Amino acid sequence: MRLHRLEITAFGPFSGTEVIDFDALSDAGLFLIQGQTGAGKTSVLDAVCFALYGQVPGVRNAVKGLRSDHAPPDQGPRVVLETTVRGRRLRVTRSPAWDRPKKRGSGTTTEHAAVLLEEYEHGEAVSTRGATPGAPEWRAHTNRLDEAGDLIGRMLGMTAAQFCQVAMLPQGEFASFLRAGAEERRKVLERLFATEIFTQVEKWLADRRSGTRREAADLRAAAESIADRIAETTGTQRPGAALVPEPRAAETSEEPLDDVEVLPAWAAELTGHHLAARAAYEELLAEVTATLDQARSAADRGRTLAERQQRHAQALRRKAVLEEHAEERGRLTAQLDAAARADRVVPLIRQCRERAQRADTARHIAAEARSRVGALVTPNAAEDVLAKAERERRDDIAALESKRSLAARQRQITAELTQLTTERERLEPEEAKLAATLEELPGLVQEQRAQLQEGVAAVAARGGAQGAVADVTRRLEAAQRRDQVIDRLGEAEVALQVVIDAAQNARAHYLDLRQARLEGMAATLAEDLKAGEACLVCGSTDHPAPASALGLIPGEEDEERAQTAYEQAQRDREEASNRVEALRAERDAALDAVGETSAEELAAELAGARETLDAIDARTADVERMETLLHQAEQELDRLRDRSGEVAQALTANRTRGAELTGEQARLAADLDEARGDDPTLEARIQRLGGEADALAEAVRALQAADVAAGELAAARARAKQTAADDGFTTADEVTAAALDDEDQGRLRDKIRRHEDEEAAVRELLSDRELAAAAAEAAPDLDVLEAALAAAESERTAVSSAADRARQRCARLAELGGELAARVRAWRPAAERHAIAARLAGLTSGQSSANRLSMRLSAYVLAARLEQVVAAANERLARMSAGRYALLHTIDKAAGDRRGGSGGLGLRVVDAWTGQERDPVTLSGGESFISSLALALGLADVVTAEAGGTEINTLFVDEGFGTLDEETLDEVMDVLDGLRDGGRAVGIVSHVAELRTRIPAQLRIHKDRTGSRAAVAV
Repeated sequence: MRLHRLEITAFGPFSGTEVIDFDALSDAGLFLIQGQTGAGKTSVLDAVCFALYGQVPGVRNAVKGLRSDHAPPDQGPRVVLETTVRGRRLRVTRSPAWDRPKKRGSGTTTEHAAVLLEEYEHGEAVSTRGATPGAPEWRAHTNRLDEAGDLIGRMLGMTAAQFCQVAMLPQGEFASFLRAGAEERRKVLERLFATEIFTQVEKWLADRRSGTRREAADLRAAAESIADRIAETTGTQRPGAALVPEPRAAETSEEPLDDVEVLPAWAAELTGHHLAARAAYEELLAEVTATLDQARSAADRGRTLAERQQRHAQALRRKAVLEEHAEERGRLTAQLDAAARADRVVPLIRQCRERAQRADTARHIAAEARSRVGALVTPNAAEDVLAKAERERRDDIAALESKRSLAARQRQITAELTQLTTERERLEPEEAKLAATLEELPGLVQEQRAQLQEGVAAVAARGGAQGAVADVTRRLEAAQRRDQVIDRLGEAEVALQVVIDAAQNARAHYLDLRQARLEGMAATLAEDLKAGEACLVCGSTDHPAPASALGLIPGEEDEERAQTAYEQAQRDREEASNRVEALRAERDAALDAVGETSAEELAAELAGARETLDAIDARTADVERMETLLHQAEQELDRLRDRSGEVAQALTANRTRGAELTGEQARLAADLDEARGDDPTLEARIQRLGGEADALAEAVRALQAADVAAGELAAARARAKQTAADDGFTTADEVTAAALDDEDQGRLRDKIRRHEDEEAAVRELLSDRELAAAAAEAAPDLDVLEAALAAAESERTAVSSAADRARQRCARLAELGGELAARVRAWRPAAERHAIAARLAGLTSGQSSANRLSMRLSAYVLAARLEQVVAAANERLARMSAGRYALLHTIDKAAGDRRGGSGGLGLRVVDAWTGQERDPVTLSGGESFISSLALALGLADVVTAEAGGTEINTLFVDEGFGTLDEETLDEVMDVLDGLRDGGRAVGIVSHVAELRTRIPAQLRIHKDRTGSRAAVAV
């Protein structure tokens, strides 16, 4: 992967749009990203990572606000990256989610994250967006976040974490990785290498071990439960059962052979013992059963003889009682016979009485009906006269029925005319009101439309007013900064003059002391000169003009203090001068931006611009209100016009219909007056004729009913008289005296039947030969026989219960023995599966004795990866440390490893000078830097190979060079120069001053109050 061009807009500290030409930087091979602290050096790397993966490295990704706080409120953040991956030229345009001001009203609305992935194809591209003539055109691949991320991830073959670790070499993280404990080192390696499958294998095997253990334990518990039931049945204790249960062995320990195997043999042995006991009980039961049968037979014979003797004695007593009641039985029989004959006559007598009562009622009703129609016909008119009068009235009613529809139509017309009058009274005022409103409303609508057009024209100037406010605000802020800079510049110039004077005085003092010391040194040497002896300085034996001391000679310490004071004063002068130059440059920039205009003038201008904008905003609200009112007025005008036409049409139809109904109503009134005659209405006439016809019909029916009732009464009396004579009764009173109801007759019949049944039963008992023979024998001793039977039954019950329990116990043992054998057979393969799973789980978890390294499977794989990383890192560390240091991967349990089986991730440092191994935490700052840099480069090589060999042609090394001495820095730079082999470009992120002279190709990041800017210097 090679970076070509990066465009950053309103992202991180960059408030505007910054374009970074990575092609120009990559041509130099090694380039420096330098700038002040907080200027945004790391933000450039964040932008590259965000363009590719939609996230930034490390903990900064947890901060959601990627938009620059310096950017204008309506400026959206965006990153555009052009890169080549696996020979394909891509352009990624990505924006994070951000809150922009609403276009109308106040407040903000959220713009969601967006992405556009484009690619050149064979030098010809088709773009879905507009392009200027001659500009590069790209083929759009996708604008979906998930599809873009998936495509870039597959092309690079790396996750975001792997890319950040490989392409950006974060030194701070690797210094901590170098000193980290096993768990922290494991987390980093697991994030970079795909070892999840091995962790899943460990978990699956642990779960498998737990599952098979539970399965085997459940099956064993089931077998032991059946064995416990066998023990409970037999009153024994199963083998292996303890009063206090032993604790369960740990899942990782080797489990001993279970004692479940002995349970079937134990159950079979118990079953044999109880089968023998059951046979003994069966033999004893046969003996006591025979004794019980003999005792039961003797008792039965005694009870039978006593019962027959008792029945014979009772039969004799009952016979004597029957002979005493023979006369009463004859009287009851005669009474029941008379009642039976009376039953045939009583219904006829009762019927005669009912017929007589019905005939009287019919005569009374006929008399009343005749009296009600006396005014309609002649008095005491015959039945045919009444029937004729009824028919005449029915005929009149039939003729009048045809006139009912005319009356109904007349009522309908009257109701409809009333409705038409009500509607007309409502519509006529509404018609007049609509006409008056329609004369005024069009003019009002036209006036509102003109006002709205004026308001729209005024509101159109809002964009210019808003731009004026922003421009004046920017100029006012620049003027305020200019005034502040001018004040600070004045103070700095005064301070500069002070430090200049101090520096000059210090320099003069230092030179004076130096000259005085030189002269003093000459005088000191001159004191030691002797005539004829060689000078220690020039070797001459002549001393024409020896120096002499004129005062106190300064010492070397005085000269050094004066020199130190002079150098400090000179540094203060340089700092003050740099500060003045910086303030002058800032002042000149502010003057170029805003000129000499005062802040007060700009504040007044800003207030005026804001008043203008506020007025336009207020007018905007008026325009929106006027739009609403105009729309409502236009709708109201259309509605009133439609309603006016509807009202006029309704009035015309109303008047036409009223005339039609009035004519029809007059014709119907004439016909109905003729039909009702003297009655007030047609309905009253029909009702009167109907009532008269009904009364006549009722009188005819009453006369007919009276004649029928008289005939039925005569016939009933004749039948009753004849039937009474046939049954031997002369008068009705005799019949009544002999009659009995069904309940009394039933009681008589029951008494007679019981007397007859008693006679038959007594005769049957006295004729029984067995009863007669028993009466002739002596009475048996039942108490003795019953006592012998009870003793035999008690003994038989006890033996039978014992035999039943023995049979049930044997049956239960046979059933449980079969179940136990089946459970043990089911347990054996489950125990074997658990043994295999426990061995494999212990091996992969590092907690089994078979695992000689005591390492988990995932740790073993990570240890192998770490060993590869260390091998790659040592190639560079040897060069950077001049062969002194080498990293050593150990499989010993690392410090801080509190997880079992996590060994194999230890790191040590071998010092070739001492031949000793050291803990990485004992390295100095510079030594830690070169070690962690070598480790980072080695890890980048291994991760690249792991990701499929995707070549990273643009690398970044982030900070850490300030801890190196000059020689070590040379070695590190040689190593970084070596990374350029094969056309790779290496970017160093640092603010170390010495690197500025070593690396001419630079990306310079400048910061100020308005945000950061980027410039490429090659």
